[in-house]
Amino acid sequence: MKEYVGLTLKKALRAYLWILPFAIIGGITVGMYTYEHSAPDIIEAALEQLGSRQALFATTMIQALIYSLFAWVVGYFIVDRLGLMKSFRFEIPVLKKVCPVIIVLGLIFASDYFVMGKLIPEVAADYEKGISPAYFISSLTYGGVIEEILLRWFFMGLIAWILVMIFARKTDKKEIPDWIFIVANVIAALVFSAGHLPATQMFFGRITGLILFRCFLLNGMFALFFGRWFRKYGIQYAMLGHFGIHLISKVILMSIV
Repeated sequence: MKEYVGLTLKKALRAYLWILPFAIIGGITVGMYTYEHSAPDIIEAALEQLGSRQALFATTMIQALIYSLFAWVVGYFIVDRLGLMKSFRFEIPVLKKVCPVIIVLGLIFASDYFVMGKLIPEVAADYEKGISPAYFISSLTYGGVIEEILLRWFFMGLIAWILVMIFARKTDKKEIPDWIFIVANVIAALVFSAGHLPATQMFFGRITGLILFRCFLLNGMFALFFGRWFRKYGIQYAMLGHFGIHLISKVILMSIV
């Protein structure tokens, strides 16, 4: 057991080196994006507490490093135990399946500007600020990589593991019922959506029923695809999907707004 823990820990830390740049860049740009888009009174309160913009950026970077390292290492053990560990490489046959879906989802994501932007003044005002470099980079690095580690790799895996311990404790990992992963995926998608509510409150200054619906629709719907790809093909495809829809939607919006 001790040998397994030591070897798995080494593998997890070695693999995390590929994630480290995304955590650093994503953490800093999330702080920059938060500063740019949050309501003035919220930013003023944050600066009073932290002292400066640089301190805010450093704080979000440190948080991204801590969260992602913990979630990656713990998730590595969980995913291995569940039999969800896949080779960390992309394969052409799988890319041919997921890439067309990513393109469609990216177009749907971009349509938020035309639909919700017409219905919610705060959304329209946020889009009018444009796509800043910090917004663009943070959506690709933090959104595309770090959020997948937190919500799919760690949290979805944790929920699945808990369900296995309750309902399928003696089941071989190759025979774990599909419903366990489906339930875990749905719960992770809902939590992922709910996790955006504090940022939504910061950006818009309020949460209405329609804003709440938009938050769960945009984040939850796409998360279900990412969870399925994680389970079926590997976490790298969930990251690719998340990265891809942000890339496609942001490029479209930058040419319009």
